[in-house]
Amino acid sequence: MTDVLACLAAPLGQPGSGRVRYGAAMELWRMGQISAEVLEVYRVTAAHDGRDPLAVLRERGLRVTELRVRDTPIRALYTAARDYLLQLNHMGAAEVRAGLTLDPGPARAMFARQNAVTQAWLEPALALVAKDQPHLAGAIRAAAGQLAWGTYDACPLDQTGKGFAKGHAFAPIFAAHDFDLGLFLIAPHVLYRDHAHPAPALYAPLTGPHGWRFGVGRPLITMPAHQPVWNPPHRAHLTKVGAVPFLGLFVWTKDVDGLAYVLPADDWAALEDAQIA
Repeated sequence: MTDVLACLAAPLGQPGSGRVRYGAAMELWRMGQISAEVLEVYRVTAAHDGRDPLAVLRERGLRVTELRVRDTPIRALYTAARDYLLQLNHMGAAEVRAGLTLDPGPARAMFARQNAVTQAWLEPALALVAKDQPHLAGAIRAAAGQLAWGTYDACPLDQTGKGFAKGHAFAPIFAAHDFDLGLFLIAPHVLYRDHAHPAPALYAPLTGPHGWRFGVGRPLITMPAHQPVWNPPHRAHLTKVGAVPFLGLFVWTKDVDGLAYVLPADDWAALEDAQIA
């Protein structure tokens, strides 16, 4: 039953997730756990991976059965990440805290996948995080193998640079209600070029130091681990990873479907060679 419930909570927006949810609902209907009317909602929404069947159930006045998966690694990671983020002070704290009050519902099945970046750099990063955030590091380690690690490929390679394209990975932890929470990993010394996006965003680095700047042509600012970075919508930002891998939490509080875009600069070659103390 646990696996069926996890599939019923397959993350919104992932390709094929609508069919996964419908398949799980069909099994629950056969088991007598949900009604035919509820099953019909999952059938209708199966063709739309980003459509939330729970919202449709509420619109139709149908009872949303409380079927939950307890103490799974992904749900435990959400709780640990939320507890960490709620302690941070920054300009966007109210927006982040508002999103973190949302009920994540059942633990989500994440179509787990790894890549070369996670295999090479996640464990070294977690060893650093464990020195001052052992609970969070343990939660990430326990859930890492169930997360869908991917790379951001919406921007052309000639804009993002090969170093970043092959040197980063991210994984969603919780995504719903125009609110995204996830993990971001970048290999040492990689330059994440000047870019911006419509979504206001929090970066919460768990390792450091790393270099940052907030405007094309501005100087790098070296910032330690656990110093939050809040970017309002369309604010330019760049990250130059230091000698240790960058591992952090990210939160987008609205406009999460808006694409990031690169802001050209003429000093990227120099920044590629820069060293962060």
